[in-house]
Amino acid sequence: MSTTVWLQSSDRKARAAKGPQGAQGPEGSPVRWEIRTNGPAQQGHSAGAGGGDGQSSTFAYIERDLSAGGVDAYRAARKEGARSFLLWTDPQRSHLRARVVTRSATKRASAVFEVLGGAGESLALITHERAMSNGHGRSRWTVQQADGRTAAGVKGNLFWWYVWWLLFPLWVAIAVGSLVSGSGDIARMPRSIRWKASGEEVLNWTDGGVEFALTTVADGWDPRVTAALAALVKSHEGWLGNPWDDGR
Repeated sequence: MSTTVWLQSSDRKARAAKGPQGAQGPEGSPVRWEIRTNGPAQQGHSAGAGGGDGQSSTFAYIERDLSAGGVDAYRAARKEGARSFLLWTDPQRSHLRARVVTRSATKRASAVFEVLGGAGESLALITHERAMSNGHGRSRWTVQQADGRTAAGVKGNLFWWYVWWLLFPLWVAIAVGSLVSGSGDIARMPRSIRWKASGEEVLNWTDGGVEFALTTVADGWDPRVTAALAALVKSHEGWLGNPWDDGR
């Protein structure tokens, strides 16, 4: 059975429900983002607090780990390729479901992230190789779970990359027009990613209609790992993107 996860602003959900603006944590600081899922709980992990509408529920409340110097230090490290996230089971931050830490990062090249469980156990290593680095024309993501399960995927379909670059002058004209008029939309670079293992697709990052979402096509993937992967990919939005973790 496939499961899909995506990031959603808690502020947006609160406004839709006409409730408080965001889930409040210690000292009233908001947990601004949730990882939502349309699938059942897996491997003993509940869907988490927050409920759902019968179609989806909150798997985790996610935020940047600002313990090493605050927002400015995080954003400085982020420019070098680092990321650090905390995934909570509830908006009060009473229980840590998982965390993402950076094991190594080289600016404009590659970075290795580790997904840890709530008790600090290693769940997976996720490697991100930027486009035009390490011999790869497209950006590449590799996921290796602690059980040895491994999958790799590249950003965008070759055909759509060809079309995008072929029409690049048009996108530039549209971008200039949008800046002048203050309206309009600019065509984004291809963003879909399909992870394969032994030639078979196992994970799929694609447009879910409202947000890009990660679908687990094959069994055996820890939901904490796929949630962390979705958050990492979403934090690498590229040109014209709006990464969830880059605000003040």
